[in-house]
Amino acid sequence: MPTVFFRLQNKNIAVLSGTTVLEAARSAGIFIESPCGGVGTCGKCKVHLVKNKDGKEFRNIVLACRQKVENDLIVETIGREQNDTMKILNGGEGFKAAVYPYITKKYDSVKDNTAVFFGKEKAGLELKDTEGFIFGASVDIGTTTLVVSIIDLASGEVLSEESSLNPQAVFAQDVLSRISFAKEENGLERLFNEITTKINELILTAAQKAGIDAGNIYEVVYSGNTCMIHLAVNVSPASLGAYPYTPQIRGGSTVPADELGLAVSKFGRVYLPPIISAYVGADITSGVLASQLYKKSGTTLFVDIGTNGEMVIARDGKLFATSTAAGPAFEGMNIACGMRAANGAVEQFDINDSGEILIKTIGNAPTEGICGSGLIDIAGELVANNVITSNGRFTKDASSLPESLSSRLVPFESKTAFKVSDGVFLTQKDVRQIQLAKGAVRAGVEYLLKSVGVDAQTVDEVLIAGSFGYHLRARSLMNIGLLPAEFEGKIRFIGNTSRTGGEAFLLDSRLREKMQRVADDVNVVELANCKDFDRLFVSCLGF
Repeated sequence: MPTVFFRLQNKNIAVLSGTTVLEAARSAGIFIESPCGGVGTCGKCKVHLVKNKDGKEFRNIVLACRQKVENDLIVETIGREQNDTMKILNGGEGFKAAVYPYITKKYDSVKDNTAVFFGKEKAGLELKDTEGFIFGASVDIGTTTLVVSIIDLASGEVLSEESSLNPQAVFAQDVLSRISFAKEENGLERLFNEITTKINELILTAAQKAGIDAGNIYEVVYSGNTCMIHLAVNVSPASLGAYPYTPQIRGGSTVPADELGLAVSKFGRVYLPPIISAYVGADITSGVLASQLYKKSGTTLFVDIGTNGEMVIARDGKLFATSTAAGPAFEGMNIACGMRAANGAVEQFDINDSGEILIKTIGNAPTEGICGSGLIDIAGELVANNVITSNGRFTKDASSLPESLSSRLVPFESKTAFKVSDGVFLTQKDVRQIQLAKGAVRAGVEYLLKSVGVDAQTVDEVLIAGSFGYHLRARSLMNIGLLPAEFEGKIRFIGNTSRTGGEAFLLDSRLREKMQRVADDVNVVELANCKDFDRLFVSCLGF
């Protein structure tokens, strides 16, 4: 069997002939990001193959997912894991939920033990008086990120929080590629184990920070899209990837925590909020709860922008929902110089009236790449300043631009690109990816409005939810046409409502039955069944 030596990690692993370098790295426990799922389209898994010739070393750059191992190889990984400096939004708008937890305790002073109850059901006994120790955890399982918060279920106080990259994202970036990965041999098991290990790590760290014992965490709420919920409870999401797109689980239910291997109380349980449809998940149910969307009068549009664009229209309490596949462009992961929201990523980009460019990077670090919010800003400013035309091409009339902009239209990999900073470019292909992503979201919004019989002008308020959405600017969204011009002045960014809604489910157990009825009553608009949606999508591609 040939071997692969990962020099920087000082690890050697023997593999079967024909194994890819990416597969070898995963078997060795070495991080190589492959957001496209290893199909060779994202270009993010580049490594150096080290060869010796005439006593000298030479390095060739290859894609780890494409390079097969036939003979012994020496490999050097490129880049770094960005998890340590990732900018993850933990907070979001919510409401003050009543404290009425599902878990209660009763101390028996005679027997000197404490009974633990879930509702009216007695789950078990604990030695001594533990009546004052009742905690829960809300886990927002995003496609890209994880956020865990620890809640005191007696006082309603949020005690601590932790966040990280969703470890599944290094295997497959978006929902569809993750469904495909789960179908592979041991794929589902790998994704489940990765997410569970990371959730346990975050829970234990957050519990330690809060000064509590994780063994006194009795209930955990999992809030995430439908695919993420399936993967987190070790249920195959395969049915979500094929018509008629039927979820295997519908939420509104509990799972014993020990069945999932969670490091919480031995009596612990995991509550799954109601799932609306295959692509409108428990995270949106939590968002509807956190924003009190079902109680709003008038017409409100709720949009969660990410790898999926999930949206809900509320008309005097009646809800209509749909979802579009925006893909990984908004995460920066299929962009030439794209990166996650970590130190050095361009997060804001402005062109002032004199044509001067102003760039803000995360951590004020030297520019290394472009994250999602920066990508939308760059595209929006270039469109507004005529560097990018309405059809998505870089202008051919550079002479009409200020010299500060025209000088940045430079050759890059044999084609014209816009130089954002030294070593960082926006390419024509990148612009096309932005068009596809924004076109998908805009087409979803337009079709949902049309299906409900609502004119954009009559929408009273637009709520942009999600970690990614919170870092966007309304001006940039309007510049690229991701949202209709009629929404100007109506947009409000409400943050991570998947988390805050999950916390509300924890605190007031009575909301569960209420939100089950709300979810059951949502009218789901399935875009796959919509006549002429493809034409609408094409019409939404222009800037």
